[in-house]
Amino acid sequence: MPLGALMVVLAAWGFRLGWIAATITETDVIDAYTVRYLETQGPEARPTDCSAQPGQDAAVWIVVSCVTRSAERIDYPVDRMGRLLHLSPSAVPPEAPQT
Repeated sequence: MPLGALMVVLAAWGFRLGWIAATITETDVIDAYTVRYLETQGPEARPTDCSAQPGQDAAVWIVVSCVTRSAERIDYPVDRMGRLLHLSPSAVPPEAPQT
């Protein structure tokens, strides 16, 4: 009985992870992390402060970058499951070329 219950739990967990990976979109991720930015930066923050780019390594799916009014860039690197990998603020003026 315990082995059967374990198999059912593992199957349900695998189905859930597959469902998330199959249904999450880039728009979902960008919207979620833009809302997070707006909540943390206060009333002066705007949704147009944020943009998104594809990740540069295998673990990072999308990087949502938001630039504050004080020219601080906050990057939200996100994996394919929509999880934040690490938060890395950096002081980069919005006009600076990105390489």
